[in-house]
Amino acid sequence: MEQRHLGRTGLRVSRIGLGTLTWGRDTDEHDAADMLKAFWEAGGTLVDTADVYGDGEAEYLLGRLMEGLVPRHDLIVSTKAGSVPDPDRRFDGSRGHLLAALDASLTRLGTDYIDVWHVHAYDPYTPLEETLQALDLAVSSGRVRYAGVSNFCGWQLAKAATWQLAAPGTRTRLASTQMEYSLLQRGVEREVLPAALDLGIGMLPSSPLGRGVLTGKYRDGLPTDSRGASDHLAPFVEPYLDDTAGRIVDAVTTAADGLAVTPLQVALAWVRDRPGVTAPVIGARTAQQLTAALSVETLSLPDEICRALDDVSAPVHRYPDHDWSTL
Repeated sequence: MEQRHLGRTGLRVSRIGLGTLTWGRDTDEHDAADMLKAFWEAGGTLVDTADVYGDGEAEYLLGRLMEGLVPRHDLIVSTKAGSVPDPDRRFDGSRGHLLAALDASLTRLGTDYIDVWHVHAYDPYTPLEETLQALDLAVSSGRVRYAGVSNFCGWQLAKAATWQLAAPGTRTRLASTQMEYSLLQRGVEREVLPAALDLGIGMLPSSPLGRGVLTGKYRDGLPTDSRGASDHLAPFVEPYLDDTAGRIVDAVTTAADGLAVTPLQVALAWVRDRPGVTAPVIGARTAQQLTAALSVETLSLPDEICRALDDVSAPVHRYPDHDWSTL
């Protein structure tokens, strides 16, 4: 698998990442082992998790698999901290919480360092400089090699990245930002992606297949074994089952038919090769699904297909985001 630099850093990662959102909950150890082995054998290196996935079970499971299945030094482990199970405060970006969460992640993963550590989301109740100081301390202590953020909007990302570049002292440059990005969700193109490109921050798209909808499996209803039919993930899928999404899925399917490939491959190739993208993170349920996604490695979409998909999925970018001169 082709390797890409993560933002403006020397770290190289596989251009497809393996997500572990369902590990320890919907994905058991056997299936997780099959996926990790298939990913590693295909040349994949970037494995993404978070301290809240499966209430910590995803990290614990990944740690066990790194003990006996895949060598730790062959993987780029990315995890996140900051989400908390508190209905009154969903995110805690305080220095104390983040550093304690980091130590807990290291224990569950059975490793003494994290390759890429992300703040899971912006915390409006903690000064941003305090949150960023936690990243600096984590890197300076050797527990983290590279740092990034997740789910920061445009101004939040730009402020955080600029602070790290301009504040006095030794600061840790932001290497990456993880955001949802697909043909069904192109909101990051308004401000987040332009900021990331300008500041040299690599984009790691989550849900690059539109929460599974872009595979086309929901065109004729809800498959009984799908996320859309499960009690806890149905609300996650439902927003992308409207008429607008349906038109985009139809276009992806038409393109796939013309290229003699699958809708999954078309949708994944589109987002993988967008400007500023380093590596989409795939959250497969089985090794078979993952293998199907990894087969995109040899596919590059023709320019005319890309333009057609761009047109059918184009978001509205108006003042003050883009092209204000036409007003």
